Amino acid sequence: MLRIGLTGGIASGKSAAAAVFAELGVPVIDSDVIAREVVAPGSPGLAAIRARFGEGVLQADGQLDRRALRALVFADPTARRELEALTHPLIRERMAAQSAAAGGPYQIHAIPLLVEGGAKRPGIDRVLVIDCPEEIQVERVMARDRVDEASARAVLAAQASRAQRLAAADDIIVNDRGLEALRDAVTALHRRYLDSAAVYAGRDTAAE
Repeated sequence: MLRIGLTGGIASGKSAAAAVFAELGVPVIDSDVIAREVVAPGSPGLAAIRARFGEGVLQADGQLDRRALRALVFADPTARRELEALTHPLIRERMAAQSAAAGGPYQIHAIPLLVEGGAKRPGIDRVLVIDCPEEIQVERVMARDRVDEASARAVLAAQASRAQRLAAADDIIVNDRGLEALRDAVTALHRRYLDSAAVYAGRDTAAE
């Protein structure tokens, strides 16, 4: 099974690209969706977060208060590492289970923080970066989140740099020309991945 790690900076168009792959019939394993599942009310993940960070990270209905938790860990690298130590093993375990069940000629594993966590992780064969100029990212974040430029740039600064992501990439789509151009680029790459998947399948058969 060929597994493509899809990543990119905030507001780069990762979700839009993943949606196009899904429309083309490619299984998409989304770490953001799984990250919400593993901290659902009643889950061991939420219990662990509550024990470490206290009642202040819970809403009145028992749901995780993501805004409160983000405020706690955003400016505290130690707290962020502790949170990641609690949640990342749960996320990876569930991603592996979903991948094993999903099948397909190849799969997209959408992982926003793939580069921050080490792009050459087990189970990822190629890294696809959805890229765009930082100025466009800033504009998109300001419009989407209704924040000022300083706040938008602070979010970008907390992630891997554009240069770091590009250095980790096997494939790059520059998303700076609108949705139709992105769709065309994903479709072209889909055809390449189908060819690569056939080669991977042939290697597996030969190994057997």
